[in-house]
Amino acid sequence: MKSQEIAQIFREIALILELKGSNPFRIRAYERGAQNIENLGDELESLSKKGELRSLPGIGADLAAKITEYLTEGEIEYYVELKAQTPQGLLDMLDISGLGPKTVKLIYDKLGIDNIDSLEEAAKNGGLETLEGIRVKTQENILKGIELLRKTSQRTPFYLASDMADDFIGELKKIKDVKKIEIAGSLRRKKETVKDIDILVAAKKSETIMDKFTKLEFVDRVVAKGKTKSSIITRTNNIGVDLRVVTEESFPAALLYFTGSKGFNIKLRQLANKLGFKINEYGVFSNDDKNKLIATSREKNIFSLLKLQFIPPELREDRGEIKSALDNNLPKLIELKDIKGDLHLHSDFSDGEDQISDMAKAAGKLGLEYIAVTDHSRSLKIANGLSTSRMHEKIKQLRQVDRKLKSIKILAGSEVDILNSGELDYPDSILAELDFVIAAIHSGFKQSKEQLTRRIVKACKNKFVNAIAHPTGILWGVRDSYSLDFDEILKVAFDYNVALEINSHPQRLDLNDSLAFRAKSEGVKIVINSDAHRREQLELMKYGVNIARRAWLQKSDVINCFTLNDLLKWLKK
Repeated sequence: MKSQEIAQIFREIALILELKGSNPFRIRAYERGAQNIENLGDELESLSKKGELRSLPGIGADLAAKITEYLTEGEIEYYVELKAQTPQGLLDMLDISGLGPKTVKLIYDKLGIDNIDSLEEAAKNGGLETLEGIRVKTQENILKGIELLRKTSQRTPFYLASDMADDFIGELKKIKDVKKIEIAGSLRRKKETVKDIDILVAAKKSETIMDKFTKLEFVDRVVAKGKTKSSIITRTNNIGVDLRVVTEESFPAALLYFTGSKGFNIKLRQLANKLGFKINEYGVFSNDDKNKLIATSREKNIFSLLKLQFIPPELREDRGEIKSALDNNLPKLIELKDIKGDLHLHSDFSDGEDQISDMAKAAGKLGLEYIAVTDHSRSLKIANGLSTSRMHEKIKQLRQVDRKLKSIKILAGSEVDILNSGELDYPDSILAELDFVIAAIHSGFKQSKEQLTRRIVKACKNKFVNAIAHPTGILWGVRDSYSLDFDEILKVAFDYNVALEINSHPQRLDLNDSLAFRAKSEGVKIVINSDAHRREQLELMKYGVNIARRAWLQKSDVINCFTLNDLLKWLKK
């Protein structure tokens, strides 16, 4: 987690500097540095030891020195000094969606407001309207942003919780008393966000394990420490972690019980009772002799005892999975290895960081057979959208690279904006030159449900559109899903053979599992994409696969599980 910890610090430094009105280039240096190191993991420490940090893009002498300082000292003195000079409430205010550093600074300088509660009160009472540029609508948006922040601050994105859990497990596995160790709870079920991390250990003695757990370097504070359960809060992202220690005999049942969900557990216990068994966190018992533990060496044995197919953790949400398991009718869930291509990624032609050839080679190394390079269309100027002339230039270059690379097929694509009218950002003459068109809404998020639905429906009816990108527009902690008539969208997507995307970027994860489940039930195809803007982000695909598994998806439901020939046939329908 060191790379993520330092990235988080660099981002906070950038925000504080912006609050202070510092040099924009200096602010951008910290932002770029954070972006380029956050996913490096152990590689960051390795580069530091070799003295090669400056080989990383955007890492100069100053940032390299600060990275080394954190890796050796556990803190960055400059960051500590900056935080001491800045009210914590101002940093908290910066987490409010749509409230940038300039506005926070204005509110603080003119009204002395330095915390979210005071800001909320002022916005409710119209107290911000005296400030230049702030109107009634602005105050309404600030209140919505505060509501969204409070809702999301109680949960942690899957990828952050998963990385942190891996760090804890890596350390706890080193303890000789630990016989078995597993993640449980919503993290094991791979929910998009989790409230906390649950770790389950099998051991005869727990004292050493609890001592080690509560003293790990990742721990900020200990909430509770006991013989069988301890709870801590992490230093990074303030995630709650619960550790439970049980006997090896109880471990399979405890893993089943603490994985959940609550609804699933209730249904499973009801079924067990009908068959003459009692299941709880301590084990499986016979109703005839409730003190007699029925030996189960693995969690799968419990399902066999109940005459059930094994139900993968991702499906344990009380959506009919127990009935399907009784009928031996559970789907063979999609796996990451089933993905043959990535049909939504960006190059340096728009807002990506790498060239087409670099993205293609990186995708090939991951085992992909094809990609579609889908740079932004002309209206999205903030993302360096391509004019028609630049689109022609890109297609020409892409075809040249495709002819040179034999290991992977490169399709010419575009992430084309759906305009307010529902028309697309390019004329049909341009779209006809592309192999893959994924249409997306990037503006007008506050329009009515009817207008937003109408835009997507009209885009689906365009004969060149193959998929809809991040259909509900959610951005974790920034923007809620916009309102759509999803029934109407599913109908038109089916009728016009348009796939809906599961966008794997951790801040999106859009579609969510419940909407993807509905799409499957209506016969609508899904495409799972990384939305990568640089080579390293191609590996984000695994998060989209998690969503697909929770949605009961199989290979046949997902178009980028098709072979290239089958995909091209589908696109021509």
